[in-house]
Amino acid sequence: MLKKLLPLALLATITSVYAADNQPDHAKAKVLLADAEVALSGNLPSKGEAAPAFRVVDSNFTPIALSDFKGKTVLISAVPSLDTGVCALQTKRFNDEVAKFDSRKVVMLTISTDLPFAQKRFCKAEGVENILVLSDAVWREFAEQYGLLIEDRGLLARSIFIVDAEGVLQYSQLVSDVSKHPDYELALKALTDISAAESVQVSSEHAQASSESTQASSESTQASSDNRQVNSERTENTENSTSADKSGS
Repeated sequence: MLKKLLPLALLATITSVYAADNQPDHAKAKVLLADAEVALSGNLPSKGEAAPAFRVVDSNFTPIALSDFKGKTVLISAVPSLDTGVCALQTKRFNDEVAKFDSRKVVMLTISTDLPFAQKRFCKAEGVENILVLSDAVWREFAEQYGLLIEDRGLLARSIFIVDAEGVLQYSQLVSDVSKHPDYELALKALTDISAAESVQVSSEHAQASSESTQASSESTQASSDNRQVNSERTENTENSTSADKSGS
């Protein structure tokens, strides 16, 4: 039981340590854009709760849902537009960083409201191949569900979210000034810790399953041994009975 509780405790600690330092949960936020304060549409999701579902599209307009990555830790890098310097650098930074993680366990997404055609051109020109670059231009579900749409501009506020393998939002960082870079090191440290905690949990569950399997095998062996003993006793009794019958004759 302790083995199963430990990883959950680690995740709870991580959620507390990496609480967003920019905006409160479930709050309509404001950010700086060109030195002017602008409001964001919708409310920021709460950490420690199920990450809001959303659909976006890839370069071929194929729908991609958050649920497609269940079982993996997902880092979402939201940017206003890939046509701006900071957004381009942010995307290229994470494109380089994702190569340091196990692709079977971690995936990184860049999401913007740029059209898929523009995103495809950007990725080809900049050699972005490791991170998934996705567009929220079709349904704006990501913008609405995560409270990131800059009102009257149709752009996403710069932010980072991390969703664990169970679909729980464990980390969020909303950059207060859209022209500034996010704290990459803090986000990457959180990603490392969260994915590591998930690995511990999986290992613990495997160990528990292995222990239960060993116990079941041991019980099965014991049952077989008991059956053999019973059969042996029956055979012996039968032989004794037969010998007694012959002696009586």
